[in-house]
Amino acid sequence: MSPSTEPRQTVLDDRITVWPAARTHRYQDYWGTTVTSFDVQVPHEVLEVIADSTVETSGPAALGADGPGWAELTEPAVVDRWQELLLPTPRTALDEELGGLAAALRAGHARPDEAALAVFELVRREVSYTPGATGVLTGVVQVWRQKQGVCQDLSHLSVALLRAMGVPARYVSGYLHPTPNAPLGKPVTGESHAWVEWWAGDWRAYDPTNGVPVGERHVVVGRGRDYGDVPPLKGVYAGPSNTGQSVEVTLTRIR
Repeated sequence: MSPSTEPRQTVLDDRITVWPAARTHRYQDYWGTTVTSFDVQVPHEVLEVIADSTVETSGPAALGADGPGWAELTEPAVVDRWQELLLPTPRTALDEELGGLAAALRAGHARPDEAALAVFELVRREVSYTPGATGVLTGVVQVWRQKQGVCQDLSHLSVALLRAMGVPARYVSGYLHPTPNAPLGKPVTGESHAWVEWWAGDWRAYDPTNGVPVGERHVVVGRGRDYGDVPPLKGVYAGPSNTGQSVEVTLTRIR
């Protein structure tokens, strides 16, 4: 749940509060995501985790068209470096139809960057954003067949098609302020969000759900192969049947 400091954003303040009170430990995981771990042993009826951050963000970086060509992406140095981000996962495995679609997109564009933007346009056009249409374990084949999904699904499908074309791609988890030019100091209901980064000599980011480059309204939390590498909360629970969980995201533009 903790944002990261990187070229496009700076974390000015970040804290995780757990109730019942618990000692926390913070570390960087394999993918570079900040993880806060804790252990609650006392009996409790409700577990509350509050992540509170202040982040300074900047506008979108130019997507450019000066990245490597198709031949360069097949060079051993590139394939070896990004091997984990070229292979399918259970959530991003394609069937024959989607594999053929990826091949056609690659053949129809002279450069990987052009093909990547075509992937995002296709996914946004063909898959309707429909809250509740899928779950966290839904694979891209099901999403494509039902033509419905959430930001996680549109990102998984985009990542899957990019990898099938030989373009290293990763899933990004974070937050999105829903209102461009929001009034200063006004809290609004936001959302956890997901988007895509692909490698074109450097990492470039795009939000296929909203059809825009990633900009100042996006806050990065973590990256990985798919959602399974960056879930907001996971752990082990022992006790009677629980009553589920609720999530609330509030964002405030302060300058």
